[in-house]
Amino acid sequence: MRAARTLATFDDVELGDHICWHQDSADTSPADVLAYVADGALYGDKIVVVGSASAVLGLPRDAVPSASVILDPPRDADPDSFLAAVRREARTAALEGYRSVRVLTERAPAAAPGGAEELVAQELKLDEFASESNAIVVCAFRPSQWDRPTLEHVAGVHPHEMGIRAERPAFRMYSTGADVWSVDGVIDSEGADAFNTALRAAMRFSPKVNLRFDTLEMIDAAGMHALVDAARHLPDRRIVVEGANDTVRLCWELAGYAAAGLPVVMAA
Repeated sequence: MRAARTLATFDDVELGDHICWHQDSADTSPADVLAYVADGALYGDKIVVVGSASAVLGLPRDAVPSASVILDPPRDADPDSFLAAVRREARTAALEGYRSVRVLTERAPAAAPGGAEELVAQELKLDEFASESNAIVVCAFRPSQWDRPTLEHVAGVHPHEMGIRAERPAFRMYSTGADVWSVDGVIDSEGADAFNTALRAAMRFSPKVNLRFDTLEMIDAAGMHALVDAARHLPDRRIVVEGANDTVRLCWELAGYAAAGLPVVMAA
């Protein structure tokens, strides 16, 4: 079962992890990344680098194992084609006898022309891929290249993070099954906008989205409004919430959201 957590180093990665790596962190050196790549060979994982090796890893190409795959699409490439290429490499790795794939990619602002919601949608697809395939996916973000709100939006849809602790999100939303997303942490006025963006992105993929609130500690009025607003954003969409604790359920009822007609169902 996947669970949200913070990683101290690359040594802590596990199969199925989707990691938001704040690459400017002084705690991570090229030697650490090389050790992570070497661990891939040790455990039988195939390395898939999206972007030039020197840009993503901070290492020359000849320092990367020869069996690695380098995918270097143009910055204006279709994001769906990038994910399709990663999925193909995962299928090929399975046929070749590898345990899994280790994907490393550096996310650049120019690669997300659709804004924060488009970037979040891409990250949700990557997270679903990691969850269903047991791949390890490391997404590197240089905080100096991104505005803080966008970083907060993308951090919230990575179940795992490594690097600068100041960017740690108050909540995380991550895949735990087909069209099922677990929500962990606290959703208050500070995180409501990021939560709304994550939900809107997830609802692009399916007319029905299931949210698991088993590990959600608290959601305030702003968070509940963000939930309802996202459900109303696209026609014929529905959100089913399961696993909410008694406090969350009571607040939902007191706010009047339990009334019939809303596209959000707080299941028993």
